[in-house]
Amino acid sequence: MIRIHPLAGLIAGVSLVTSAAAQQSASDPVITLDELSVTSERPISRGYQPVRSSLATRSETPLLRVPQAVAVVTEQVLQDQQVRSLDEALVNVSGITQTNTVGGQRDAFIRRGFGENGDGSILRDGLRTALQRSFMPTTQRVEVLKGPASALYGILDSGGLINIVTKKPRFVEAGYVETWGTSFGGGGVELDHTGPIAGTSLAYRFIAQGRNQEYWRDFGMQSQQVVAPSLTWEGDDTRVTLAYEWSHYRMPFDRGTIFDPRTGKPVRVPRERRFDERWSNTTGENHVASLSVERALADTWKATFDYAFSHNFFEDNQTRRVSFNPVTGILTRRADATQDANTSVHAARLDVVGRENLLGFGHEFLLGASYDYFEATRSRLIRGANDARFNIYAPVYGRLAPSFTVVARDSNQLERLSTPSVYAQDTISLTDRLTVVGGLRYQYFDQIAGRGLPFVRNTDVSGGRVVPRVGLVYLLADGLSAYGSYSQTFRPNTSVATAIGALPPEEGEAYEIGLKMEVADGVTATAALYDIVKSNVLYTEVVDGITYSRTAGRVGSRGFELDVAGRIAEGWSAIATYAYTDVTVLADPTLKGNTLPNVAPHTASLFLTHDFGPVGGGRLRAGLGGRYVGVRAGDAANTFTLPDYAVLDAFLAYDTEVVGRPATVQLNLRNLTDETYYLSSLGTNTLGVAVGEPFQALVSARLFW
Repeated sequence: MIRIHPLAGLIAGVSLVTSAAAQQSASDPVITLDELSVTSERPISRGYQPVRSSLATRSETPLLRVPQAVAVVTEQVLQDQQVRSLDEALVNVSGITQTNTVGGQRDAFIRRGFGENGDGSILRDGLRTALQRSFMPTTQRVEVLKGPASALYGILDSGGLINIVTKKPRFVEAGYVETWGTSFGGGGVELDHTGPIAGTSLAYRFIAQGRNQEYWRDFGMQSQQVVAPSLTWEGDDTRVTLAYEWSHYRMPFDRGTIFDPRTGKPVRVPRERRFDERWSNTTGENHVASLSVERALADTWKATFDYAFSHNFFEDNQTRRVSFNPVTGILTRRADATQDANTSVHAARLDVVGRENLLGFGHEFLLGASYDYFEATRSRLIRGANDARFNIYAPVYGRLAPSFTVVARDSNQLERLSTPSVYAQDTISLTDRLTVVGGLRYQYFDQIAGRGLPFVRNTDVSGGRVVPRVGLVYLLADGLSAYGSYSQTFRPNTSVATAIGALPPEEGEAYEIGLKMEVADGVTATAALYDIVKSNVLYTEVVDGITYSRTAGRVGSRGFELDVAGRIAEGWSAIATYAYTDVTVLADPTLKGNTLPNVAPHTASLFLTHDFGPVGGGRLRAGLGGRYVGVRAGDAANTFTLPDYAVLDAFLAYDTEVVGRPATVQLNLRNLTDETYYLSSLGTNTLGVAVGEPFQALVSARLFW
């Protein structure tokens, strides 16, 4: 029978004003097979320490018994670091670097050497969405499943997936209001309130946010508005949650700086200098509506149905860079734009999970089916005339005006992909210490893509594939396990603009072994070695100023990753990572021996916090940390590299009371040494390299009730 735990209604942020022990309390309630209850005393995380995740097995499984590396950025880490984007969250996960964000408009990450913007690897509550940037005030924690996950999640890149877990309604009334400001200028306010509806079996949650701050470079503003109501109904054996999220945003379209093709170094201009015009912006709107139904079928069986519809609309105006003369400093530009761009995603999955004893062994079965439908259209593509009147060393703005010239061959872009599938998995407990996991997925896909007036179809493919997965975990001792896994993956490649017609699908296989350690109420650690080989890896090149897609023959990635998080001593918490990534093109007529762009061979991070205990009637906490990213190739041809960098951050938080209510005042200092660093390149040439933010101070105040 379903029962409601009395702590189920607590907002994660409330724990910030309590004692250090309370900060290690459970996060969101979960359904478990043991009790088939809507809530469970068993925590998902304790402060910085992740304990359980449903990402790798689709059931709440201790990380110690998962045959794959899983990293979790908990709600406590997100709050301490005042995270406002997915980029900021993922510095706490090993082996992840940023790749081409399309002028800052999209989330784009490389995982274990592979990945690109729009590769479908970022999920929300286990489902795909149409969001260009996925981190919202509704985010509670961020989970990363390393390596191939196609057996459970369908068409994905071999590097792994990123899952954002959102906040849900609670049955105890609680909430907060927070305001913050930045040294860049501007700030924002956020409201989060949840509780039961008296006399009913319903709980609600309402989240809203408004942000308006100056862009740190020469000019521009960043704004975002979010409204997100949700409602949960609970019965004796069923829980239903309805949620809706609306957001509107406006941000600069900024491709960063330029690297001198002669020296392979950044051009000598102030890092704040933009090579765009003031009208270079993107405006967009998102809608996400979701339904989740969880039902207990028997003592050890449950079914879950999840559905989400999401839609993104945007329009942009951009100052496209065509060529650069390093001798004269003249940057040839043109006014381009994308108008009436729409992306819609329907995502649904049905999982049935249960435990049975068969032939003397314990089994945990997963049977499921899923369906994803993705459609993206770009109705009007505007291309202006080349203009060679801009000198990056003595810029004069306003000479280049927005264009209104619609180019027929680039307009009417369409990408459409539908992917129904069925899958099954069996987790067998052969002994108290040895567990084996085996799974199969049959994935069908139907895909078309093209562009032009009249429309030219560049991609028209369909087919099916069986994707296997097998893994084992052996408990070496209490709190220590070893694991190994093998999996395959495939992903159909698509492009609205390809010079070689339909692209062959990407295929891969991966081997992984590792060790996991968990100290109760302490530390969780994972060390992993992996080897991935993929064929037909998508990359891009520029022909006559137009970006086209091609595939590299075969690429290998192998490496080592270490993730450690938790309470390392009384009053001390840490989250630390290290990754070594070796990516090489193994077979290709022109790229053999090269590495892929934006892949760093070495990355590391460490963030350490200390709770000083009671100070002056309140409680004082502080943290200090840094991150390191090594040298990376700037393009597929390896003609230039991005330099390595190290950035330091810190925070100071004071938990107290205001008008009888718990409150937290916090100061975050980012890039303490004011380092100039470069996050990612376009991957095709030296004309667009993203510049990291300089020193920034963030001041926030949060009042709870």
